[in-house]
Amino acid sequence: MKFESATIKDIAKALNLSTSTVSRALRGSFEISAETKKQVLEYAEKINYRPNPIALSLKERRTRSLGVVVSEIANNFFSQAINGIESIAYNRGYHVTISQSHESGEREKVNIQHMAARGVDGLLVSLSSESVDLSFLKELHDKGLPMVFFDRVTQEIITHTVVANNYLGSFQATEHLLQQGYRRIAHLTSSPHLSITRERLEGYKDALAKYHLPFEESLLRNCPHGGMIQDEVEDALNSLFKGKNSPDAIFTAGDRLTMTCFGLLKRLNPQRHIGFTGFTNTQVGDLFAPSLTVVRQPAFEIGQSATELLIQMIESKRPVTEFQNKVLDTELIIRESSMKMK
Repeated sequence: MKFESATIKDIAKALNLSTSTVSRALRGSFEISAETKKQVLEYAEKINYRPNPIALSLKERRTRSLGVVVSEIANNFFSQAINGIESIAYNRGYHVTISQSHESGEREKVNIQHMAARGVDGLLVSLSSESVDLSFLKELHDKGLPMVFFDRVTQEIITHTVVANNYLGSFQATEHLLQQGYRRIAHLTSSPHLSITRERLEGYKDALAKYHLPFEESLLRNCPHGGMIQDEVEDALNSLFKGKNSPDAIFTAGDRLTMTCFGLLKRLNPQRHIGFTGFTNTQVGDLFAPSLTVVRQPAFEIGQSATELLIQMIESKRPVTEFQNKVLDTELIIRESSMKMK
């Protein structure tokens, strides 16, 4: 049985009014008497009438919907960022459509093109690890589709961006390990071309330089899927620990990568203490054994800021020509995993 929602025609027929009178009454028009408005609104509530969003979108030339593209909703950072996005969108009368790229450039492209075809008013995008050719995004942007990039951003498209202070978070995490006495600190990170990868690598390198230690390529491992594929992380760890000069600490540069690596490390090296810290927004870091030292990003606030900027663009009466690059500070939460064994 096909579901059919109540319409203005249903209200008009039941109350013996014209559809134009009902429409004006629902809009609160001054042309309609208070008594008629009350009658229409009470009956509309009784039959659970709701305006047709498709009809409204055709009239207003807007759908009041936002498209969100992330790599994986199960990622602690992205789930919290989405909460921030929805908190602003809901209060401003916008619906949110969420899609996952699963680090696939092709899936990201298909998802974005589908949302654009469905008429979303704007896009909030965090790029996948395979996102190299952004020509399809540039084309949509050039056609006037508002978009804001967050977390994983690009400089190829001139628009608002909202990120964490990846450099500072990485510098502080690496310096903390150095202050604990670790000297061979391995760095596990994602695809080399991602903005977060570059910024976090720079912070790691500069912390080493501050303590007069050279950057060693042999201690760097790229895991292109960011911890989503366990075998990829396990291969990286096995290659780090197979030689004589294996690391005494590990710093990971991604949420899912941190969680996957920390779990594998305990299984692969159960008898050896390895200093550990990483980027992750897990809320249960103190429940791990040892408790987990983390670089925490303001994910909820990043989602909120990106959404506010996007809605400003959508609702602006004039073309937006000045853009912000918002950088929000991270927080280093020190626990047992990074402490040097006495």
